[in-house]
Amino acid sequence: MKRAALALSAFALALVAWPGVATNAGATYRGSVSPVTRVWTEPAAGYGFLDSAILHARRSIDLSLYELSDPTIERDLIARARAGVLVRVLLNADYYGREENTAAASTLEAGSVHVAWAPAGTIFHAKYVVVDGDAAYVGTGNLVASDYPSTRDFWVETTDGSDVAAITATFGSDFEHRSVAPVGAQGLLWSPGSTTALVGLINSATHSLLVENEEMDNTTIEAALTRAVARGVEVKVVMTYSSEWTGALDRLARAGVEVATLGPSQLYIHAKVICADCSAGGGTVFIGSENFSTASLDYNRELGLITATPVAVSAVEAAVSGDYARR
Repeated sequence: MKRAALALSAFALALVAWPGVATNAGATYRGSVSPVTRVWTEPAAGYGFLDSAILHARRSIDLSLYELSDPTIERDLIARARAGVLVRVLLNADYYGREENTAAASTLEAGSVHVAWAPAGTIFHAKYVVVDGDAAYVGTGNLVASDYPSTRDFWVETTDGSDVAAITATFGSDFEHRSVAPVGAQGLLWSPGSTTALVGLINSATHSLLVENEEMDNTTIEAALTRAVARGVEVKVVMTYSSEWTGALDRLARAGVEVATLGPSQLYIHAKVICADCSAGGGTVFIGSENFSTASLDYNRELGLITATPVAVSAVEAAVSGDYARR
């Protein structure tokens, strides 16, 4: 979504807890983490992995998106629906959702896909796909084909049974417009209510933090980053320049945060990631749909996860460090 901060929604859903202790020996983060099997860094990776996952579905596909405008993905979904696979697509309706998603919804409905508009009054900004109840793909990016070549995003796959089951159960409730709290599991971060876990991850850093986000408009997150600098942590923040965030970024820079803003001709930073103490020896990362705004963290439906899986740590560290060097 390349636009201003998301508007505040009318109501907030329930906060979800995520108990447990990380087991990665190289990490200082003490919250729960989710295992991931694979990670894709965009735009280099492309979206062939998602095409393949959808086309190999045998029983079911559940997809929740803020914005869908990808003819290939839409054809894939229709092909599986016509082959007898149960395909359910939940599309955001709030803010500009109906305007942006009506074309895709009409195409999918004509192709035997079960389409539902997300409940009114809440921006559904999460981006995820569950295939056959066996694997979940959680991303930072919308499925808008025109944005793919120029946009920094990440996607991860988890095949962990408890995580996949929790995502599937939450999707079912949202698809059926049942007002129940999202189902927590391990390192899953559902919004509303992600702020505490994100601050916990920032607070866990002892030597370095790498941060990318599309927005910076949450004083709690900003304060946590400032405190990290004060205790001697090297903090780097990478964003695409926008006058909307200059006040926050100027405050962070004055506090000692190393801020890099990329110009409009450079890669667009749409990713939402935090990399705490990431190095060859370990680290912990957050990857998800949550922007660092009050709307995103306290009102919207969002999904992300915290993981210490080395493949995710190395992918995020390499990409964000490279983006910082572009400044």
